Amino acid sequence: MTAAARFVSGYVIAALSVAGITLVGYRWLHLNQTTMALAFLLGVLAISASWGLRQSVFMSVIATLAFNYFFLPPIGTFTIAGPQNWIAFFAFLVTAVTASQLSARARRAARSAIERRQDLERLYAFSQLLLSSDNPAELLNLVPRYIVESFGTRSAAVSISSRSDVYRSGPAIDGLESQDLQMTCLRGEPRIDAAQHLAFMPLRMGLRVVGCMGVSGSVLSRQTLEAIASLVAISVERAAAVEKLSRAEAARESEQLRSVLLDSVTHEFRTPLTAIKASVTSLLGSTDLAPVHTPGQRQELLTIINEESDRLNRLIGEAAEMAQLDANKVEFRVESAPIGPVIDEALDELKQPLAQHPVETRIPADLPDARMDTLRIKEVLVHLIENAAKYSPPDAPIRITAEAKNQDKPQTLTINIADRGPGIDDFEQSLVFEKFYRGRNQRVQVHGTGMGLAICKAIVEAHGGRLGVTSQLGHGSVFYFSLPVG
Repeated sequence: MTAAARFVSGYVIAALSVAGITLVGYRWLHLNQTTMALAFLLGVLAISASWGLRQSVFMSVIATLAFNYFFLPPIGTFTIAGPQNWIAFFAFLVTAVTASQLSARARRAARSAIERRQDLERLYAFSQLLLSSDNPAELLNLVPRYIVESFGTRSAAVSISSRSDVYRSGPAIDGLESQDLQMTCLRGEPRIDAAQHLAFMPLRMGLRVVGCMGVSGSVLSRQTLEAIASLVAISVERAAAVEKLSRAEAARESEQLRSVLLDSVTHEFRTPLTAIKASVTSLLGSTDLAPVHTPGQRQELLTIINEESDRLNRLIGEAAEMAQLDANKVEFRVESAPIGPVIDEALDELKQPLAQHPVETRIPADLPDARMDTLRIKEVLVHLIENAAKYSPPDAPIRITAEAKNQDKPQTLTINIADRGPGIDDFEQSLVFEKFYRGRNQRVQVHGTGMGLAICKAIVEAHGGRLGVTSQLGHGSVFYFSLPVG
């Protein structure tokens, strides 16, 4: 129904209401003056509540005429006899008009309260949307669309003083010209054009103008526009502050990581280099004319040089592999394969470190195959089993088990490596998988760079699995990792 049709229909319904009340009260029920006056007043209130003040005043006038014609003597004429009837006539007219005005005022107040409540709800929902991103550029691209979606405008645009771009809700400009946005930023004063359905609001942070917001297609109240502008300004400043804080934190962590890396690498590289340097120096001091070392001693020094060179090579290899994993530059050749042969290959490679440790393996024959890169998973097993041997006392057993877990979706295969070492403190269990971190009580006793478990974690997670540990001080640890079944 159009606005004009609704306007006219209100008058028609008011007239029909008077006719209906008159017909019932005069022809059928034969009601007295007082009852009819109350009936007319109820009709006036109903029309005022449903249609508005104009229709209710119109009904008041025609109801007064009907009341005079049908219920005030002399009946059947518009003549009023007696002062009491005149008083009744004017009292009814004034009461009807006053009741119409009061009802219309209450209706406007109720509508205004509903609109304010809706504005608050939309502002709250809008504020929640503004918290969805901490990236200033991403947030600025989203804000105009959020304004359109939350407040039913046709289009919106946002301009920030520190950026040259204008962020829009869509390709259409809809009167939100860049020049108008810039002028609003410079002047710092709002501009509302109700005729063109345009509004430009400065984005203020206190006395400082940080940008401008333009809205087209629906002129919201000034209070609502100011609230939207304040929320946008706060959210943009918040995102910028979070970004700066993140950069500062990243720089701090990078500096800390660089320090830890230099400390770790310097310490670990210095030990084999010192041994190599001492052995080479000792060998250089021995000549054919003045031999210093026996053939056995020379062989021992050469063995030290060879072992420490291998250690240096391993350290450099681990650092390079960790860098490649962090950069996602490692390619995995994933295939469906049984885990048993991979465990056997890892044990064959570790015959010397496991010489003093009995190894017990429990691999069910009916285990499903796992989806994995067998070479990479063997690398994980070698490192975990070698760690179990390093940190366990001589003759302490090492147990390797595997099981399929059906409660996970999708199904996974879990491999466990249990040792009888000193255990890991609860605080350190989440730290041992970090790069360059080594146990506080094992840093001197066992050599290493602290990169091995970090490499294992990266490999397992690249397979879609999870690496973890459960440990009890004085009773040993169980390192486990899961792989998808395929």
